Amino acid sequence: MGMFLVNFAGGFAVTPGILKHHHDYCSYADTIMPQFLFAVGFAFRLTFERRVQRDGDLAAYGRMVKRLLGLILLSVVIYAASRPADTWNQLTALGPLGIFGQALKREWFQTLMHIAATSLWILPFIRTRTSVRIAFAVASAVLHVALSWWFNFEWCNTSPNAIDGGPLGFLTWAVPALTGTVACDLVTQPDVRRRWVRLLSGAVALMGLGWTLSCGTRFYDVPADQVDSLRDIRLDANPVIPTTEQMVYHGAAELPFIPPPDSTVRKWNYWMMSQRAGTLSYLTFGAGFSLAVFLLFYLLCDRFHLSFFPFHVFGTNALAGYVLHLLVMDAIDPFVPRDAPGWYVACSLFVFFAVMWVFVRHLEKNNIYLRL
Repeated sequence: MGMFLVNFAGGFAVTPGILKHHHDYCSYADTIMPQFLFAVGFAFRLTFERRVQRDGDLAAYGRMVKRLLGLILLSVVIYAASRPADTWNQLTALGPLGIFGQALKREWFQTLMHIAATSLWILPFIRTRTSVRIAFAVASAVLHVALSWWFNFEWCNTSPNAIDGGPLGFLTWAVPALTGTVACDLVTQPDVRRRWVRLLSGAVALMGLGWTLSCGTRFYDVPADQVDSLRDIRLDANPVIPTTEQMVYHGAAELPFIPPPDSTVRKWNYWMMSQRAGTLSYLTFGAGFSLAVFLLFYLLCDRFHLSFFPFHVFGTNALAGYVLHLLVMDAIDPFVPRDAPGWYVACSLFVFFAVMWVFVRHLEKNNIYLRL
């Protein structure tokens, strides 16, 4: 439901900034996708071991690979690529990289593709000890930093801009996914008190670590005497490892959800929280935030036995909801101008949720579910 809100409302001028993607800090809109990856990791860890015990190693791993490849195919179909050329001569002149380059960098690598790629990446480690999975998450993060230093950060922020980290985004999307697997381990342990303490401390530690990493963005504050000369440059020339001259302490970074100065005052860099580039600070904070949200609902549902029927309806058929919401948005968007007043946007949002409810509730009544 959070995804429905930000995806539908995020494109309107009247919508508050916290519900939009900004690419240089973490807004509420940016916390949605890490929660998807967290949920995927949790469910993956919870169900895969059962399948191994029932079907055996070879059958379980083979089935998972086939299903994830199927999800990749579904992603290619849903995220239709733009036409690379208008004529046959233009198409053949582009070559394979020219034909598929933009689709691979941008259109195809959105939520479902990142879920599939990340799940394939962590599949060999899904049954390992907690310490091994944590070490693998750290190794994936280090590899992402190295590749971003080599080329990936600048490439993701060069037209056409990447989406959600581009083809190498799975390296940091693995952080919330593997956090989900650890959360699954914690909630299945018998000591309830220790379970709560570890979930809470893990959430606080990850959010704190993500924000601490983001403080590296302050190395990219522009000296006052260079603001005018660098005004037209958005990306810093050394976006991952600052030069010796840049390593001046300017204080802590802004807290998440608080906009930083624009690129005339602080150049874009790897250490800012950026969903576009899938930066490590963003995904580390996102993993902790996802764990905190999970803990909140775990408390409300398991301890106080509270429930909200729409959460159940949309949550138990999330893939169907995801696919349908793209179609419903396309049907309503033409009638809602980008500069529409707040009351009109609110009414259209209500219509959007109502139509989504009709479709997904109908699927539930008829016991029709789409599973990964």
